[in-house]
Amino acid sequence: MTTPRLSRWRRAAGFTLIELMVVLVIIGVLAALIVPNVLDRTDDARATAARTDVHNIMQALKLYKLDNQRFPTGEQGLQALVARPASPPAPGNWRPYLEKLPNDPWGRPYQYLNPGVKGEVDVMSFGADGQSGGEGKNADIGSWQ
Repeated sequence: MTTPRLSRWRRAAGFTLIELMVVLVIIGVLAALIVPNVLDRTDDARATAARTDVHNIMQALKLYKLDNQRFPTGEQGLQALVARPASPPAPGNWRPYLEKLPNDPWGRPYQYLNPGVKGEVDVMSFGADGQSGGEGKNADIGSWQ
């Protein structure tokens, strides 16, 4: 046998449909305000990661040049930082300069130009669109910046 006090407690223990709807509306409003800001941050984070990678690759290239008196040729490319180049000119004091070559944050290999357009050598990512040029998230990120 249930007492009136116990049956009142059972009825008051759950949430009503109205209360659940109010909570869902509040969560929806918060998500609508926060999600656009978070999505913009993803593009910023990728650009920052690309700048860091380009900087690290440039440091490895400078070490290569210190050891071998020249940068890798355009044909040897960035792979010369990971494996001894087979094509001439053969580096005299080669050693591994990077454990592995990273891809840019969009999953494409970094570009290497020797001679460079904006410096002695250029290392760059073409950005989100994978095409030369562009603005915003599609802008090129390079060693000259």
